[in-house]
Amino acid sequence: MSSDVAKLAEAVLLPGFAGTTAPDWLRRRIGAGLGGVVLFGRNVVDDEQVAALTAQLRGEREGVVVGIDEEGGDVTRLDVNTGSFVPGPLALGAADDPELTTAVAAALGERLAACGVTLNLAPCADLTLAAEDPIIGVRAFGSDPAKASPHVAAYVTGLQKYGVAACAKHFPGHGAATEDSHVALPVLPRTVEELREIELVPFAAAIRAGVRSVMSGHLVVRAWGDEPATLNRTALTDVLRGELGFSGAVITDALEMGAVSGAYGKHDGLGRSAVRALAAGADALCLGGAAFEAEHLDACVTAIVAAVAAGELPLERLAEAASRTAALGTDPAPATVGPVDRRLGLEAARKALRIRGDVRLDGPPLVVDVQTEPTIAAGPMPWGLGAHLAELVPGTRTLTATPDDADVVLEAARDFRSVVVVTREAHRHPRVRELLAALSTVDFIRVETGVPGPADGEGPRIDTFSGSYVSLRAVAEYLA
Repeated sequence: MSSDVAKLAEAVLLPGFAGTTAPDWLRRRIGAGLGGVVLFGRNVVDDEQVAALTAQLRGEREGVVVGIDEEGGDVTRLDVNTGSFVPGPLALGAADDPELTTAVAAALGERLAACGVTLNLAPCADLTLAAEDPIIGVRAFGSDPAKASPHVAAYVTGLQKYGVAACAKHFPGHGAATEDSHVALPVLPRTVEELREIELVPFAAAIRAGVRSVMSGHLVVRAWGDEPATLNRTALTDVLRGELGFSGAVITDALEMGAVSGAYGKHDGLGRSAVRALAAGADALCLGGAAFEAEHLDACVTAIVAAVAAGELPLERLAEAASRTAALGTDPAPATVGPVDRRLGLEAARKALRIRGDVRLDGPPLVVDVQTEPTIAAGPMPWGLGAHLAELVPGTRTLTATPDDADVVLEAARDFRSVVVVTREAHRHPRVRELLAALSTVDFIRVETGVPGPADGEGPRIDTFSGSYVSLRAVAEYLA
């Protein structure tokens, strides 16, 4: 009995790992029935390498779930070394063409299928709601549920065209939170009625579009109790499945994140959080944010087996979760790895641009890429306009600056009639705003690649709504 339960416990786990090939312990676990894996940038060199890696995993067991966190735009794993070949969701929302969103998602789905990926942890069905939101921003399709929902549905349709399961996240919606659940436990300032009218609308659209999975967010809604949605039966069973009618797989956000491991796991441990998530109605348990080792999986399996033996977790609930997780391992449609084609992404990025004022260059410019810390979700990746514009406009000088480099920028600007300053959500970074104020004596063109701020001032400006390769390339082409 316990060995059968242990197999079911293994079958609901989706860990991350280190390296561009599968370690021996992971291969053994997959062969024995581990549910699957989640790939991150640390696992990626290029498409050919990812295809070889997934073939290696599938060689241990057909039907293994191979997930990836590939949203496009600022959150990319396949293009972690170059910048994404498609703009992110907020740019697609700005372009406001759901058919184009479907086409972009289908291009992404075809590429993921060629790489052997069966599950993509996207799209964000969150909304961009709070100016001080530290983690969603450009990852959402917009702030208006009526306008964002068609894009969420379009993305699901396009991605799943090639057999890759989509995952709407982070239920019930992270956009109104002012804390990052990677490090703290956010409480949504929402009543149940407000959730139904705002946050839940895009999730309902994703469900109507046939989304195969939904990711729970580590978010507290006081009307549902004090536990985050990931550990909350009201959220996952009563609302998501009961009210919204979702019948696919519920995937947890990474259980080692601070919102769960800090607030709920420090006494009980990761294994107890795994048990509580399953009891609440979750199916697949994502342990993918960190490079897990075998002992972390052992702790989860031991806790789950013990919970079943104690009658705390019904065996039927665990079996149901294992079955739903396994359904995400369906082989994607046949596709061939080939050169990355950025033409569709560039079309979408151009359509998203918002131009204000006179942004014509008066000769070769100085391009100042203002560096700020990327979000935990995005992680480090190539970013900046300078290299693109230097390629297209001979004589361009590029300068990578920190928010404290005002004197350096002012000195360099003396030699140029045109100055371009590139920022990422300047409104969230007081030091960046101080830098912009210090440049008040300079006539510069501002390029904002994040969510435009609530009071960003006057002056010539281009909003891209994405820091992707194609979005920055579209700006360079426009200015050149």
